[in-house]
Amino acid sequence: MKDTQKPASTTAKSTTGTDKSFEGFTAEERDAMKERAKELKASARRGSRAEKAAEEEAAVVAKIAEMEGSDRVMAERIHAVVKASAPDLAPKLWYGMPAYAKDGKVVCFFQSAQKFSARYATFGFSDKANLDEGAMWPTSYALRELSATDEARIGALVKQAAS
Repeated sequence: MKDTQKPASTTAKSTTGTDKSFEGFTAEERDAMKERAKELKASARRGSRAEKAAEEEAAVVAKIAEMEGSDRVMAERIHAVVKASAPDLAPKLWYGMPAYAKDGKVVCFFQSAQKFSARYATFGFSDKANLDEGAMWPTSYALRELSATDEARIGALVKQAAS
């Protein structure tokens, strides 16, 4: 009996070419993935835990300094609020944005509006955050500016999330 299978090269659909219907990752998303790969390589380097923590915090502070306008101001304030509310959370970069982790797992993060050309910045929580309240609760917040009330609310949420 003759084999009737066609070679893979003639049956597989090409992902390149002129197929205009494919909506892949945006340039910003690809950049974020590249940054995440760099972060993983950097965290794999040998060194003491204290050295790594200091390097990661310095990287977060440097990333915040690169931000422009209101994104930078909000990121600076959030960094201060998180450090004051949950000092046991360790600053680290996560997809190129400031994040705060407990036992190596990201609990909360800031995403600038500028990075993804969005109309607002985002402060969010991962599934590692201890925010469960009934069957439904918010996991991220849109930010256009921060008031003292907003900072207090973020501080309370971060404290609960890290508990």
